[in-house]
Amino acid sequence: MLRCDHCLLEVPNRKAIFDRIKEEEKVFCCDGCRGIAILISEEGLEEFYRRRNNSWLPGPPEDKSIEPAAFANTIRQVGDDVETEIILDGIRCASCIWLTEKILLKTEGVTYARVNYATHTAKVQWKPGHTNIGGILTRIKSVGYTPKPFSAKAHEEGLRRQQRDILIRLGTSAFFSIQIMMYSVALYAGYFQGISGSIKVVLQIVSLALATPVLFYAGMPFIKGTIRGLRNLSFNMDVLVITGAGSAYVYSIYQIFSGGEVYFDTSAMIITLILLGRYIEAGAKGRASEVITRLLALNPKEARLVTNSGAGVKSLESVSISSIKTGDRIEVTPGEMIPLDGIVTEGMSEVDESMLTGESRPVSKKAGSEVFCGTQNLYGTLVYKVQRTGKETVLAQIIKTVEDAQARRAAIQTIADRVVGFFVPAVLLLSAITGLAWLFYGSTPTGAIMNSISVLVIACPCALGLATPLAVLMGTTKGASSGILIKGGDIIERARNIDTVVLDKTGTITESKPELVSYKEIGISDIEALRLAASLERLSEHSISKAIVNAAEEMKPYNVDEFIACPGKGVKGIIEGKEALAGSRNFIESEGIFNDLDTVLTSEMLSWVKLQEHSGNSVVYASFDKRLSGIFIISDTIRKEAGEAVEMLKKMVYDVIMITGDCIDTAVTVAGKVNLDEDKVMAQRSPVEKAEVIKSMQKEGRKVLMIGDGINDAPALIQADVGIAMGRATDIALESSDMVIMRSDLRLIPDAIILSKKTYKIIRQNLFWAFVYNIVALPLSVTGILHPIVAAVSMTLSSLSVVGNSMRLKSN
Repeated sequence: MLRCDHCLLEVPNRKAIFDRIKEEEKVFCCDGCRGIAILISEEGLEEFYRRRNNSWLPGPPEDKSIEPAAFANTIRQVGDDVETEIILDGIRCASCIWLTEKILLKTEGVTYARVNYATHTAKVQWKPGHTNIGGILTRIKSVGYTPKPFSAKAHEEGLRRQQRDILIRLGTSAFFSIQIMMYSVALYAGYFQGISGSIKVVLQIVSLALATPVLFYAGMPFIKGTIRGLRNLSFNMDVLVITGAGSAYVYSIYQIFSGGEVYFDTSAMIITLILLGRYIEAGAKGRASEVITRLLALNPKEARLVTNSGAGVKSLESVSISSIKTGDRIEVTPGEMIPLDGIVTEGMSEVDESMLTGESRPVSKKAGSEVFCGTQNLYGTLVYKVQRTGKETVLAQIIKTVEDAQARRAAIQTIADRVVGFFVPAVLLLSAITGLAWLFYGSTPTGAIMNSISVLVIACPCALGLATPLAVLMGTTKGASSGILIKGGDIIERARNIDTVVLDKTGTITESKPELVSYKEIGISDIEALRLAASLERLSEHSISKAIVNAAEEMKPYNVDEFIACPGKGVKGIIEGKEALAGSRNFIESEGIFNDLDTVLTSEMLSWVKLQEHSGNSVVYASFDKRLSGIFIISDTIRKEAGEAVEMLKKMVYDVIMITGDCIDTAVTVAGKVNLDEDKVMAQRSPVEKAEVIKSMQKEGRKVLMIGDGINDAPALIQADVGIAMGRATDIALESSDMVIMRSDLRLIPDAIILSKKTYKIIRQNLFWAFVYNIVALPLSVTGILHPIVAAVSMTLSSLSVVGNSMRLKSN
């Protein structure tokens, strides 16, 4: 029998396929393995075979067809790239992860590829113009793995599988360790009171039999981690664990034959106690991921599609969520979950949005109201038109944000990782020196080895490795459950240094529910002036535009050609061959319609405009065919909690500033109503100018937090040290921000800053205690004061202290 050089499957000589690859004769069980081996060679990835370890299960790759269309709903836009998550079948060991990542990164257009070993989930980003989902799937298939669409069920199964594996290993280890301790008690008693040599050997051999599954089954994850680390010349925490437990195990076997004392209990208890720490850590991570799990569970699988069967008769059909498209109508009855985002067209009800916003009070819904996937309809039947599906829903974006936040690393984490990288080799060297020193000064070999093992076990830097990621995990989870989405640990670190808070006006300080309260036509009829302005504004996303459009909803709009939106200024286009504009006074004047509107408006009209501005209303000017055609007064209610939020920020000793594209009179009036002085107001600023203002503050040494919600806020949100978008913000603002406030409550901004400070404080406390523990414990081990079992208990307690300290974030 021969063995396949790729999959290691045994194959009879008559069925074997032979080929030469780089001048070496190779044997394969099938054409699939031969093709994969050739590809691996052509791509220069032969290291895959060197990395492959004993956990590799022999067998050829799966031969399943893949359909790119099945992955359509998993693809989402990330800046200029697109991203998807893929479940991989056929992953056998860590070398499979390595090969998959390498082959994807060698694919033209792929900018990012990472595979999670626990869940076998690959996250891939690529540039649309260079490759597509079909090309990505083909590359994965080409190296022998079967890609499947990511699903919440598969994700949860992966997490459960990981936790179940740790629990089974811990249970096995604990069971055998308890038995070993009973025999060890007998051996210890015999040591002090005397024991028959034959009975002693029997007890020692039984202890060996019990310790073997503990080390080689329960401790197998540590063994595999050690082998991987040594192969890559990377000394990880597993090296310390296995070196300590393995040394006690091997030395005890030697002692059986030499007639000495054995320490199988030490070997077993080291594995058991560290597994206990890992299990508690996994449980903490699981609890921290409860928010994601609950959100994933909110996704309904089916919905009732509303169709018209003719003669105005409405019919209902239960369909899969994946088959629903934008524009379809969905019916939701009381008690049901809303399956996708959309706008209500029929019915009235109240909806529980607490899982998305943290707000416990139901929200009233009627025709025109927005509803969101994962929220629960409470009392009435609603029919709504679908606006967003799949990965575009607010719920999907929240899940992605929380997952990404838990993957992003704080700068302080990099320092801890660097310390661990140097720490492990240093401890191995210190352990060897300790053993040799004890032998040199006359200690018995047993004493020297036990002290060396104590150094290895006590120094295991598990607490150091947990200190930052676990605190970030708890902090982001706490924020998500309160309606604050924090996109990563690095943002937590930046937010703690903030000294200046910049607030946008429209949609941030105000409700972003503007209404057209008054307008005056100039030179044309009232109806025509409103119709012209609404025809332009309906193509804009700005909240002020919606006020004019809503006021003209009964009018038939004009067709608009060559439409251009100028963020922070206004809109323009061609209507019936003539230029039409709508926007701020500066915009109208800058477009050359008039050099100075004061010379065009009557004194009565100017007084009316000034009065509106002093009342805090926004003024929109419209022109058609180079002539002023109308003036529109837009009123937007100030958020009732805005003044309280500003006062809270002031008490936290932050410099609070309001910036807006609106005129100075309107801005000052709004600022006065929220307890902001006139010198803290910056008006008539374009999006670029907003970003420049923040940049100039940063040059002065300030750390700036910016809060906004519109497209015109995106440059400032990106420029700021920390950008916060309100939950109902535009997609661009949400993408540009570092945090998202899901509930329309400005008081969450101080809460977000406080949470960031608390989380960073916990990180520093964790790192402090982790370092202090090693500084105090290592000398005790070197001097022989700590026995290896005591060292293992101490090491586990240090990890548990980090877990417990991080868990405080969840309860605070």
